[in-house]
Amino acid sequence: MSTSIQEDRPYHRGDLRASLLAAALDQLEEGGAADLSLRAVARACGVSAMAPYRHFKDKDALLDAVAGHGFAELARVLEQADASAEAAEALAAQGAAYVAFACRHPALFRLMFTAPCRPKDTGREGSPAYAILQRRAASLASEAMPAEDLTLAAWSLVHGLAALILDRRIPLAPAESDALARRITLGFARLTRP
Repeated sequence: MSTSIQEDRPYHRGDLRASLLAAALDQLEEGGAADLSLRAVARACGVSAMAPYRHFKDKDALLDAVAGHGFAELARVLEQADASAEAAEALAAQGAAYVAFACRHPALFRLMFTAPCRPKDTGREGSPAYAILQRRAASLASEAMPAEDLTLAAWSLVHGLAALILDRRIPLAPAESDALARRITLGFARLTRP
């Protein structure tokens, strides 16, 4: 590749890894994980086809990093939602935020739970997003519904709802999905109280 061609491309300096991840996120939402490639990501960043291999050993490593970014972003939105309310309302806010995240980033959401990802990010143990839910569930737990059961049930509820909406099994407009998630999660939280 000649220098003049590289100068016309968008990437010149800075954090190449972050640029590659941003390009991968864009391509993921445009065409899904199957169409994403290291070569296409390199092209979008204006670097050689070999440049991404300094940061990712293969496509799976890139997908793993993209999914990790998704889990970090999910934790951020859940933390923000949880801080906006107390008790059952906070659980409802988390549920709505979870479903809204899935609806805003459907390809990323699917990748996070289907691709080979770091075990600490994919589910219960060690996930910052799950820890936020656990903390809220602990504040709502009762003898009838211990914190561990409440946490898993709440996650199952919103994850299932998000999947049903994304798969168009529940035909809803985006604004309706937020209201539905809040209503169902709030009802669930109130049912767990003695």
